[in-house]
Amino acid sequence: MTISQLQSLLAGRTPAPLDAPGRYAVLVPLVEQEGELHLLYEVRATTLQHQPGEVCFPGGHMEPGESAEECALRETQEELSIPESAVNILGPLDFICHRSGFALYPILARVDTQAVKNLILNPDEVGETFLVPLSALYDMPREEYRYDLIPAPGSDFPYERLGIPRDYRWKNGVESFPVYCWQGKVIWGLTARITRHLLSLMDEKRM
Repeated sequence: MTISQLQSLLAGRTPAPLDAPGRYAVLVPLVEQEGELHLLYEVRATTLQHQPGEVCFPGGHMEPGESAEECALRETQEELSIPESAVNILGPLDFICHRSGFALYPILARVDTQAVKNLILNPDEVGETFLVPLSALYDMPREEYRYDLIPAPGSDFPYERLGIPRDYRWKNGVESFPVYCWQGKVIWGLTARITRHLLSLMDEKRM
């Protein structure tokens, strides 16, 4: 391959997180009620094998050739019956490159209030939904938790062939996430990290 061919290849390519083959997108739905903005959350169906009963945003796996926005809109319609015409995309939030090998793309959007009143939940995926005022998220005491990510090479790791000692000092990672509690619902994990990120962006705008 020539330099010009490589240049053409890169010119039409959108960079993506390295070593993160999984691609997911979620809609972060803002809903206005009584003059105040709320975030719309889902509670995953208890029959799901993966993370049953946990709080999340509508979303899922990106199909081949699908953008993050297209995925978020499609999944929102499949899970909540909110049509694309009722969603006004505001823009992408920062994406998360997860240690498990996937990237998660949150898309902030305003959702028509009437569409939220007419929700039809997909019972295979969604147990219930609830709204939280942004002002409440700002004011509530936020718990923060963190834990270390410690490398643990297997017994067959080729220390000698790589020329490094067996007591090589690997650099540990750290993961942190907030916890928000609202009327018996617990928002944590990636959903809470996205919520925290949105609130921090709004704080920057206030300044």
